[in-house]
Amino acid sequence: MIDVAVIGAGMAGLVCAQQLKQAGYSVLVVEKSRGLGGRMATRRLHETWADHGACYLKPKGEFLREFVDLLCDRQIITVWNCDELPKAEPRYIAPAGMSAIAKFLAPGLDILLNQRVIAIHPTPENTWQLNLESSNEEITAKAIVLAIPAPQAVMLLEPLGENLLGRDFLTNLKTVEFAPCISAIAGYPNSAPLPDWQAQSFADDPVLGWIGLDSSKRLQPPQPVFVVQSSANFAQLHLESSDLQPVGQKMLQHAAQTLALPWLETPEWMQVHRWRYAFPSHPWRESVLSASTTLPLVCCGDWCGGNLVEGAMLSGLAASVAINHHLRQLALTDVNFFKIFSF
Repeated sequence: MIDVAVIGAGMAGLVCAQQLKQAGYSVLVVEKSRGLGGRMATRRLHETWADHGACYLKPKGEFLREFVDLLCDRQIITVWNCDELPKAEPRYIAPAGMSAIAKFLAPGLDILLNQRVIAIHPTPENTWQLNLESSNEEITAKAIVLAIPAPQAVMLLEPLGENLLGRDFLTNLKTVEFAPCISAIAGYPNSAPLPDWQAQSFADDPVLGWIGLDSSKRLQPPQPVFVVQSSANFAQLHLESSDLQPVGQKMLQHAAQTLALPWLETPEWMQVHRWRYAFPSHPWRESVLSASTTLPLVCCGDWCGGNLVEGAMLSGLAASVAINHHLRQLALTDVNFFKIFSF
């Protein structure tokens, strides 16, 4: 028996779990992937690594600026001197990979990785029970936070029915929509004639959304590595492809033609990743979405109130407040990262 089960170890889930843990609740985070951070993802491959999800932080609100200041102080992130970007709008990157930012939020938390929750149901003891796919283990909790994309939450919660969760809750959850993205990581020989830019964005390109020289974020990278991200329309066309390598090759060919860099289409190696829920295209208007049930159940994520890292973190904090209100109403830490994460 634990107080709170948090499903999802993205930025929203980690912030929520850390807030509740600091307040004194017993918290368990369950994550279906082998790593932390959700789209703050770093892939290790070919004796290097690359950010194939979120590529940088761009603070706008005071909340994320405070977090960025703390990460800079801890030497986890630094300013990316990227020629594409106006000097007045710094972007921050993590030389060790963007997943390092998520790892910074994780110390002290109990986290189960590679564990997919396949069913949730109430118990006669007025608690929640979670069933895991890869084992016969069951988790019993007084409250649940689903810090996962809304469509995934729908698949888990719809079997519970509107009589338990409330008609409006499920209806609102189903209104949230995402745009997909396909990311290709490609490595090149050191003899490649690199361009004089680090990143390029594409507003209306049918294939490309963004390309970046990811290795320019690293100190003494072993070889040039580019990350190419597709447009939403291109990703939608190829999302169900059983083999993504030809899809990535199409992206590189298009980038080579568009940027007049013919060698881009012949990398030494390439890995391709699909993001089914990359960007909320139709987000929920509030910071959390709570079920109208006597058993506390709250959904949060980057699809609540905005689609950036800052929105996800604020949503996680709001979820911790909602859960605390339903449970013991303990004193939550002030929203000050120097206090929350000063381990």
